[in-house]
Amino acid sequence: MSLGILTSMKTAISVDDSLMEQADAAARELGLSRSALIAEALREYMRRRRQAQVSEQLNRAYADQPDTNDRRLVRKLKTKLRPVDRW
Repeated sequence: MSLGILTSMKTAISVDDSLMEQADAAARELGLSRSALIAEALREYMRRRRQAQVSEQLNRAYADQPDTNDRRLVRKLKTKLRPVDRW
């Protein structure tokens, strides 16, 4: 049980030297530690990934064409709903 205490995990990763130099420079500019910069970058990546997954699911849900029964129902409704005469 967490009582409002944040826990963190130490991990070792391999990163290209050039990328790490860029990250170190960005961290200095932002006044962050390397760990804080990497953690923030990972949070942002995960946020964007979740958004992309939701967008993908919505696109799949709304990309479906109406099935035959739905098209038939729409045709029937259109024939029953005649335009109102305007004087």
